[in-house]
Amino acid sequence: MPPRFHLAQANVAYALAPADDPRMLSYFARLDELNHLADQSPGFVWRYLTDSRNPTEREFADPLVLFNFSIWESVEALHAYTYKTAHAQAYAARRSWFSETKAVVGGHELAMWWIEAGARPTVEEAKAKLAKIHAEGPTREAFTFKTAFPPPAD
Repeated sequence: MPPRFHLAQANVAYALAPADDPRMLSYFARLDELNHLADQSPGFVWRYLTDSRNPTEREFADPLVLFNFSIWESVEALHAYTYKTAHAQAYAARRSWFSETKAVVGGHELAMWWIEAGARPTVEEAKAKLAKIHAEGPTREAFTFKTAFPPPAD
């Protein structure tokens, strides 16, 4: 029986410089590779398609805020992609490209939440989850790897 719930995740990062700055070139050089890796990873369901390099298609007015939004079958599947693939190397190097600031644009850097399988949350929902976890800390409605919650009971 397929899972009744999937895991939505949104994260934001605050770039140290604009996309065309030499400090950001190595990050953007890997972006397509890492997105393709996510798309092919076990447990991957869906990824919000946008090109954060295009200033007219931005989720936040500040061009230094980069936004990522995807759906996975489980916390374990997302965790495996994040920490056990080539993505882990990029994550380890994140301070080369991004500020350590946790409260980007009034929200937390990561929010995860359970959705009905087949649902597609909106960017506005994702932004609200980031703000919720910033305001309240991890709850069943928005949580992190460190304080994860199981899917709702059937």
